Amino acid sequence: MIGILGNGSWATALAKLLTENHHRIAWWMRSEAAVAHLEEKGHNELYLSSVLFEPEQIKPTTDLNFMLTHCNVLVMCIPSAFMFDVLRRMPKDSLKGKKIISAIKGILPEQHQLLQEYLTAHFEIELKDYFAITGPCHAEEVAQERLSYLTFSGVHTDDCQYIAALFETTYLRTTTNNDLWGSQYAAVLKNIYAVGAGIAHGLGYGDNFLSVYITSCYREMHRFLSQHFLQMNEQDTTPDFHTSAYLGDLLVTCYSPHSRNRTFGALLGKGYSVAAAKAEMNMVAEGYFASLGMKTIIDQTRIDMPIMQYIYDMLWQQKSCNGTFKKIELLLC
Repeated sequence: MIGILGNGSWATALAKLLTENHHRIAWWMRSEAAVAHLEEKGHNELYLSSVLFEPEQIKPTTDLNFMLTHCNVLVMCIPSAFMFDVLRRMPKDSLKGKKIISAIKGILPEQHQLLQEYLTAHFEIELKDYFAITGPCHAEEVAQERLSYLTFSGVHTDDCQYIAALFETTYLRTTTNNDLWGSQYAAVLKNIYAVGAGIAHGLGYGDNFLSVYITSCYREMHRFLSQHFLQMNEQDTTPDFHTSAYLGDLLVTCYSPHSRNRTFGALLGKGYSVAAAKAEMNMVAEGYFASLGMKTIIDQTRIDMPIMQYIYDMLWQQKSCNGTFKKIELLLC
């Protein structure tokens, strides 16, 4: 049995892919009401409610121990801001020998770490058993069965291909790579840059400006990945960053109306405070929390990332969106 931890739209989309491939899943949720609704009605009441599930294929539960006992593959799909609250309820040996799949696309905010960095340090997991899912892929289009692509990253190619095959369908195609660190940090950064794209949209900037903004964001992302994580991992060859897991995911997250990070940013650009924008949305914008973690990381590594810094200033230092984007204008090529 495969376990999914999380109750949002992305968790629901991944549950759809797994059950369509005839895998039985245990599905952990925080709310007894959400479990009861899914058991009775066969769909997630709050997210992607058009997706229907067969009762014999799913086991919704609020019992975390049930998941840890009965599932050898666990899909972590809880927003990074809340992931640590769940992890500290788990015994330190409870993940040993299990395949862990991260679908978080964020940094643990208190630790400023990727999920696998925390798990390898505090739980008895080996890096070979950890995998990451990156896009470009919106949950809403998976629900509509529109052709989409996912990248699965892991340190061993054969194991990574096995994990990818669990999710592949006629409308969801998969690819794999070995760049576990870089692909995840690209997913973190694209969410931050998408908040900025949304702010630009809310301020009234047009497509011409946005295309130059995204180009500059990609250059900054490329610099970060090349200078820091390739050095840290002592890799001999540079991964191909000009692929969908890096550039493609950045593009769709910055442009698409499905993007929660872009939507969050657009509210800020229209004059909402951070608190008001968070209250307006029914989903978590990972880029908001990720910008705080990335600020700590770039301060430590001293890699020049001015666009990321400006977005952090708007989100966490209450800097004016209009004034800050006047500064960003001067950075763009």
